[in-house]
Amino acid sequence: MSSTASDKVWVFLEVRDGGLASVSLELLGKARSLAQEVGGGVAGVLLGADVSALAPVAFAAGADRVYLADDPRLAEYASLPYARVIGNLVAASTPEILLLGATPAGRDLAPRVASAVTAGLTADCTDLQIGDHVEAGGSREYKDLLYQIRPAFGGNIIATIVTPRHRPQMATVRPGVFPPPAQEVGRRGEVISVPVELRGEDLVVEVLSREREECLVDLAGARVVVAGGAGVGSPEAFALVREFAEVLGGVVGATRAAVDAGWIPREHQIGQTGVTVRPKLYIAAGVSGSVQHCAGMSDSARILAINTDPDAPIFSLAHYGIVGDLKEIIPKLIKAYRATGGDGGP
Repeated sequence: MSSTASDKVWVFLEVRDGGLASVSLELLGKARSLAQEVGGGVAGVLLGADVSALAPVAFAAGADRVYLADDPRLAEYASLPYARVIGNLVAASTPEILLLGATPAGRDLAPRVASAVTAGLTADCTDLQIGDHVEAGGSREYKDLLYQIRPAFGGNIIATIVTPRHRPQMATVRPGVFPPPAQEVGRRGEVISVPVELRGEDLVVEVLSREREECLVDLAGARVVVAGGAGVGSPEAFALVREFAEVLGGVVGATRAAVDAGWIPREHQIGQTGVTVRPKLYIAAGVSGSVQHCAGMSDSARILAINTDPDAPIFSLAHYGIVGDLKEIIPKLIKAYRATGGDGGP
């Protein structure tokens, strides 16, 4: 295996249903901008069996090189063999930054690799930036560090974390936080074969079968989201939010307050402690507009806010606002939409 020190930002390329997971593509796009700031290239780390055809997908999304570990023993994700291969690769090449998606696989793999190479790790990041850091007392200054940004203390503050003394700087990042990069079809890169050196203890777990359950809530991919907040007032009133979403062919979202009140399951939560969405239309009903919630929906193409409080922060973000009681306004909007047959709708 050959390697290059110019690949300063690495991304673990998670394989899902025969293709690259969307979060891996999102991270390649972000890695491209990070690499430009630190003066280096982008590498993808691809493990699996018969997955070499996915390398061009990674190149089109921004990778300069793909480290490919192709072996039948890696056909299914398993903690120990994946951690062994990536740990050996990272120890040999020492990239500046290693990013993984905050998926079940990424959350399982990242701490194992971090432990193996004695690196720091920040989980569930919602933003990544490059900056400098001065130690307390000014004893030492570090340049071009990875700012690993994530909500802390239940989402009440935003923490910026740095790991200046060890490499790589590692972070897992929530899906949907960064937009997918534009695909440069035909963009070329280098594939570097990685030896798969496993020990007996790495193969003590065997995957006998996989059970899949369809995800019933696809907030990240929704074109229309109708979200309810604490201002909805009750679970009975929240039924209006559900009806409105159904009429518009959209998906129901919620603030943390609505979820904590038990009006809707947590998988519908949007914000720093939930899902990040970018629909064509976002309707915020009874949503005050806290910083934590807005961080998860501020990039929506069009935002309509409905709130009784004319000074609610959500109105400063919304393209359109209606001041009034959602219990009166939503039924009128539903009636008007049905009357037009949905012509010109979202």
